[in-house]
Amino acid sequence: MGTPDRRVRRRLLVSGRVQGVFFRETCRRLAVASGVAGSARNLYDGRVEVVLEGDGDAVARMVEWCRSGPSRALVAGVEVIDEPPTGESRFTTR
Repeated sequence: MGTPDRRVRRRLLVSGRVQGVFFRETCRRLAVASGVAGSARNLYDGRVEVVLEGDGDAVARMVEWCRSGPSRALVAGVEVIDEPPTGESRFTTR
């Protein structure tokens, strides 16, 4: 009997001063280092959308990082939406 699948997927909408401060690239580097797949992209309203998929503990650590972001960011809020995993295997920025 194997261990249960702990793969989870979270969609985050991060608001505040989060564009133009290396949020997406820093998020990508940390996610890759943590084995988390997904994506990060700027939205037209000034927020950053981050999709994280992978081991539940690793995704939880990435969600916590998104609550503060890189040193130049000023995160005002993070909306977290649970979604069913889709099998993403890499992390991209758009």
